[in-house]
Amino acid sequence: MAVSSLSLTWVSTPLHNKLNSTHYNELPRPNSSLFSCNNISCSKDPTSNEEDHTKRRTLLLGVGALTSSLFQASPLFAQEIPANYRAFVDSSDGYSYYYPSDWRDFDFMAHDSAFKDRYLQLQNVRVRFLPTDKKDIHDMGPMEEIIPDLVKHRYAAPSQVATIFDMQEKSIDGKNYYTVEFQLTSRIFATTSFATIAIGNGRYYTLIVGANERRWKRVRNKLKVVADSFRVLDI
Repeated sequence: MAVSSLSLTWVSTPLHNKLNSTHYNELPRPNSSLFSCNNISCSKDPTSNEEDHTKRRTLLLGVGALTSSLFQASPLFAQEIPANYRAFVDSSDGYSYYYPSDWRDFDFMAHDSAFKDRYLQLQNVRVRFLPTDKKDIHDMGPMEEIIPDLVKHRYAAPSQVATIFDMQEKSIDGKNYYTVEFQLTSRIFATTSFATIAIGNGRYYTLIVGANERRWKRVRNKLKVVADSFRVLDI
């Protein structure tokens, strides 16, 4: 069964269950003026593999009215979704972000959600979170100290060389975020990524979006939209 896909993904349980639950099939869809026709991608794919995939994403069915609580839940809906992106909103786990509309969900070990380019496996976004007793990202320490430690000792494997290009700090709706642009190089290949981290709801959130280093100049701005769109929601 081929289905149409919208530029909104709304979930509130682990990704496999989120995308298969009949509850989410019944979720009202946006018809507000906040969403333009340019942000709605409706297509049918004739291949059986795509049919299997779209069955998993039954969440993306139909267009209807979006409840007011949804708009209140995510700052993403305070503005129009950019063209060629979709919004992923996880109300129960407390986060949201944009991702390119032609990317597909996939399983990324130990992560809560993940999407990737159809053809380029290294071009993907993934989000994970861990419990913490800290209340804000500032509680971890200054960005200039925290980011280098994370990139060199958490994100990089022992065989990889880490290079940091840029670090940014921002505050949105009373929540603070650190974002870093970095490269990991090994003997075989190199990847370049953005990572955005934040703390809220007793959780330490990490979004990483990246690509093969050879493609970085072509896709950097596109992936920066994803990194900048990450928001922590109150739950």
